[in-house]
Amino acid sequence: MKWSVPIGRYAGIRVQIHLTFLVLLIWIGFSLWSESRNVVAVATGLGFVLALFLCVLLHEFGHALTARRYGIRTRDITLLPIGGVARLERLPEKPMQELLVAVAGPAVNVVIALVLLTVLSLLGRPMDAMAIATTDVSTTAPNVLERLVVVNVVLVLFNLLPAFPMDGGRVLRALLAMRLPHAVATQRAALVGKLFAVGFAVLGFFTNPFLMVIGLFVWVGASQEASAATLRGVLDGIPVRDAMITDFRTLSVHDTLAHAVELLLAGSQHDFPVLDQSKVVGVLTRQSLLTALARREEHQGVADVMHANAPETLVDEPLEDAVARMQASPLRTLPVLDDGALVGLLTMENVGEFVSVQSAQRSRG
Repeated sequence: MKWSVPIGRYAGIRVQIHLTFLVLLIWIGFSLWSESRNVVAVATGLGFVLALFLCVLLHEFGHALTARRYGIRTRDITLLPIGGVARLERLPEKPMQELLVAVAGPAVNVVIALVLLTVLSLLGRPMDAMAIATTDVSTTAPNVLERLVVVNVVLVLFNLLPAFPMDGGRVLRALLAMRLPHAVATQRAALVGKLFAVGFAVLGFFTNPFLMVIGLFVWVGASQEASAATLRGVLDGIPVRDAMITDFRTLSVHDTLAHAVELLLAGSQHDFPVLDQSKVVGVLTRQSLLTALARREEHQGVADVMHANAPETLVDEPLEDAVARMQASPLRTLPVLDDGALVGLLTMENVGEFVSVQSAQRSRG
């Protein structure tokens, strides 16, 4: 994700912080100082926020490590001001797997809350349901453990709402997919999510405007899931050969960037496979070319600027798998090979056109 800073790799998964999260910490620290002029209050407030986001991070690891059990890798986990995002390389294949991956995150928060309640009980400060319901998490008092209990309970309840992009939306889809086709289950779960979004917006209009923001967030998440399901439905069973570009230009590993500029200006192709004799050795992207030109390196060789060992796809590979690989890559063009020979290119733009054509034909039928 853009504007994110890596902070380490844990359990083999890269963890990063979005720059807006750092802005949030600065804003909270400044606000606490303006209100209290007390270093302890500022430290306590920031410590609570960091502890809160540690709970969010563990929540995302619950999803990621459960997905790993089913052979699904996690690209990265990013901490945002609104929470965390674990980017899985693909969805679980079976509804039961998706159900377990979805509930793993809230389950982590349940465990955290139980551990904290046990610690509080040992400290002589037990909390019951009434205490949890009445604890004020906005206070700067040093009852950090009690506030963290409340936060984890809220995370569980909020995430289990049956609305995308919360975990409850995925739980609902998994349950529906046990009896319905996956695409139909997604559309129905997305509809439920949109109903929740409207409810948040209406309630927020009369009470708290922040609920309107949550409603927008839920509406966008539900729409994206529905669009993704439509895309998977169109691509299902389609080989790469049906969507690839067959009219394209290539570069030699011995060409200069000046020649690449000529090809770029001569047509609409943005990315160019680079060949060493007949073997694909890399891809020169438009962005890499422009970056080199900005440094006045037009006489530099293509081989010095290209993306070496770029991901490839096979002509008979399922289009859905090739698109997933392209989405996981910084490149937006995949060379298509047939028995080792370059026979086409697969680009996100052409996949989009293919989906549009297929959707139009299906609606006509």
